[in-house]
Amino acid sequence: MVRSNIFRHLFIIVLGVLMLYPVLWLISSSFKPNQLIFSQPGLWPTEWTFSNYIKGWAGFQGISFGRFFLNSAFISILCVIGNIITCSLAAYAFARLKFKLSSLWFALMIVTIMLPYHVTLIPQYIIFSELNWLNTYYPLIIPKWLATDSFFILLMVQFIRGIPRELDESATIDGCNQKSIYVRIMIPLLVPALISTAIFTFIWSWDDFFSQMIYISQIDLFTVQLGVRALFDPSGSSDWGSLLAMSTLSLIPISLIFMFFQKYFLEGIATTGFK
Repeated sequence: MVRSNIFRHLFIIVLGVLMLYPVLWLISSSFKPNQLIFSQPGLWPTEWTFSNYIKGWAGFQGISFGRFFLNSAFISILCVIGNIITCSLAAYAFARLKFKLSSLWFALMIVTIMLPYHVTLIPQYIIFSELNWLNTYYPLIIPKWLATDSFFILLMVQFIRGIPRELDESATIDGCNQKSIYVRIMIPLLVPALISTAIFTFIWSWDDFFSQMIYISQIDLFTVQLGVRALFDPSGSSDWGSLLAMSTLSLIPISLIFMFFQKYFLEGIATTGFK
């Protein structure tokens, strides 16, 4: 029994190292000169340089990478706020309120989870184009303020259904209306699910290269993902050192967020029925 546990743990460790190898290679290669990045496959650089970070942070066309980081942070934070507010309101309505055809609307909402994003891309692009929203952040932010992420609504619905209805009834007896019940009772109890939603939304918004590429072409509006892509030259003359250095920096925000809020993230997932 002890031997089997040892082999199991060794297997997990080896598998974890293999999964982390690309990230470790990315980080170590960001400190290598360009000529050694692909000629030296080892993780430990024989020659260290910090010029990749200096050149990469300087950006291009007079715009530094710091601007791109601020743009990404702006978009991601607004998306987080929008998803937390609107998805929690929609979840509370589905889980607690009785309204006409609520089961049908909930079923339709669930169906949208299985709808690929690319199916709605062209209609959305046409709508945003007619609204003159191209080359703005509106297409990336406004949908989050309209409770369009069905996954988070379902996550919060499952969480709210686990909260005893007796709390609502007691609050009603004490004179609370639906707004007060939502604000004073549901929101404090929803904190783990809200943090899970915030983490997922931030990561997905920060890494959302495809949508940002579709709607943004103005350089001063570029996000980190678009900035990193701009450093890549398909002709083969890319500054790989700067590209890898900025790619490494782009991992820091989402890594820190997941690290500091991991406890709440796991608690939110474990208590919403997704076990």
